[in-house]
Amino acid sequence: MQRKKWVSGKLLGTWLVFMSLVPVAFAQPNRWQQAVAYKMNVQLDVATNILTGTQEIKYTNNSPDTLTRLFFHTYWNAFQPGSSMDVRSQELGKIQVGTNRDGSPRWDWDGRVRDRIGELQPDETGYTRIESLSIAGKTQTIKEHETIAEIKLDKPILPGQTITMQTKWESRVPVQIRRSGRDNAEGVRFTMTQWYPKIAAYDKDGWHPTPYVAREFYGVWGDFEVNITLDKEYKIGSSGVLQNAADIGWGYDKDGTELKPVGTPTRTWKFKAEDVHDFAWAADPAYKHITRKTNGGPLLHFIYKDAPSADKLWAGTADTCAMAYDYIKEHFGAYPWPVYSFIQGGDGGMEYAMATMVRSHSLGTALHEWMHSWYQQLLGTNESLYAWMDEGFTSFAESRTMNHVRKAKGWALQGDYLSYINLSRSRFEEPLSTHADHFNTNVAYGASAYGKGAVFLGQLGYIVGEENLDKILLEYYRQWKFKSPTADDFVRVAEKVSGIELDWYKEYWVYSTKTIDYKIDSVWQGENGTSVRVHRVGAMPMPVEVVLTFKDGSRETHYVPLNLMYGEKPKEGEGDWIVYPAQRWTHRDIVVTSNKSLKEVSSIEIDPSMRVADFDRRNNRLEINW
Repeated sequence: MQRKKWVSGKLLGTWLVFMSLVPVAFAQPNRWQQAVAYKMNVQLDVATNILTGTQEIKYTNNSPDTLTRLFFHTYWNAFQPGSSMDVRSQELGKIQVGTNRDGSPRWDWDGRVRDRIGELQPDETGYTRIESLSIAGKTQTIKEHETIAEIKLDKPILPGQTITMQTKWESRVPVQIRRSGRDNAEGVRFTMTQWYPKIAAYDKDGWHPTPYVAREFYGVWGDFEVNITLDKEYKIGSSGVLQNAADIGWGYDKDGTELKPVGTPTRTWKFKAEDVHDFAWAADPAYKHITRKTNGGPLLHFIYKDAPSADKLWAGTADTCAMAYDYIKEHFGAYPWPVYSFIQGGDGGMEYAMATMVRSHSLGTALHEWMHSWYQQLLGTNESLYAWMDEGFTSFAESRTMNHVRKAKGWALQGDYLSYINLSRSRFEEPLSTHADHFNTNVAYGASAYGKGAVFLGQLGYIVGEENLDKILLEYYRQWKFKSPTADDFVRVAEKVSGIELDWYKEYWVYSTKTIDYKIDSVWQGENGTSVRVHRVGAMPMPVEVVLTFKDGSRETHYVPLNLMYGEKPKEGEGDWIVYPAQRWTHRDIVVTSNKSLKEVSSIEIDPSMRVADFDRRNNRLEINW
């Protein structure tokens, strides 16, 4: 991968080369990004679970602002009794969000965390302590705020200035609770994620020193050189590319090789990752390792624990992931890094730069986490503020890719729509604009970020047309990779590609909890044929498609755009496509008319494509049996 170059706050190199190869429809947005380069040397004592490390960090202030302080994430301080993560989890666990099948109350726990942090023994807790941080040989003042370390600078960092920091830190790997830790349920010894002092993001909106309470994260793109020393029997899966593969072996130098012997108690693994905003790894003495090549894309690593049928199951997932890359590239853009690693570890599925931690060989989980490389790692949206733009878009891409590899013919997003509809019928829904950490319930966060976020794209395809949606996603990728887009940025791309105004859709779907509900109100035989009145019951207006199917098998789609669109989508589907004047959003009734007699009609349906998240579809279809 060609390295990015940072000049006067502008990102050059990677995307300029891309632009020279592809016809440019729209100008590239110019948004500065900070830059960081880490050189880390770490030692993990597998007996005591203590990690010690040093960092040399080069930080470039590409902003127009003078910085008087820095913030670092020290995530593992969350894994101590009484921490914000502990208290937050226990508070959510007191909220009843439903009833289990046996009639017992269903509480709003995150099942992985529950009250487990509060029960940790002193030697099971985690911590990260920055013991020193110096710039130009001068020690800086550090103020700890649990999972955030504030660095009060003795000299400000000027716009365009690059500084070099030296840090020394110590951590204890916590018992596996959330994402990181030791000895997880599958027996993986160490899952090393969110494990080092990581500089917080600074962007056009200022600093983002988000405490580690539960959910998403945001980072600064940069380069990592990480040297990891630990017991010689341990095997590592990691972000980045292994630089000393010839010394390590174990399939990194060539397929099928064993871990090479060394004459010392420990060995050092040297990894390098470029143009990423995080680095993760995992280690276990019993790991197995296979690889797969993609067609013109990354080399895929699959690293997993030995278990009955593990080789067969992981090989199947590996084969399918490699095969799926052609579809992914065509619809969502090329993966720009040379490798990607699927590593068994952690507590479910969690994405990191060039790697993911997964508990099992599950294909759905693997594809979901890999698709995060586009919507979390490549585009780098601030997940805390726009979790739905990562989780929702990733879920959309996962669902479509799964349908492709399984050759399924059903609606790919059916599960996402059901998740959202169930949420909208509950009392727990909150606007998508809610900060990820501040949802009142776990159940609302999950159904919103994943389900309603995926529906945002599914419905967008209905509004602008599926072909336009495909173009929008590729143009979004082209324009905004490595630039941390916002919801407004995505909508502007969608408007430019489709020629349709969409601010109304964003405002309703993201900033409100208003629902969509249309019904067939009445049908009659008039002088000029069959008339159908559609009534809007819900508060959110949409363009409307009414499909009349006739006894001879023919069909007509009566398409009524919404006036707020100031445009209309191209024809979709088979049969006649009849376009009406735009419906004003203030008006709740729509009447469409077919020249054919009512006696010829076999069914009438609002949106048979199921792409509208209609609150109550029971009144959307009418069968006519004469």
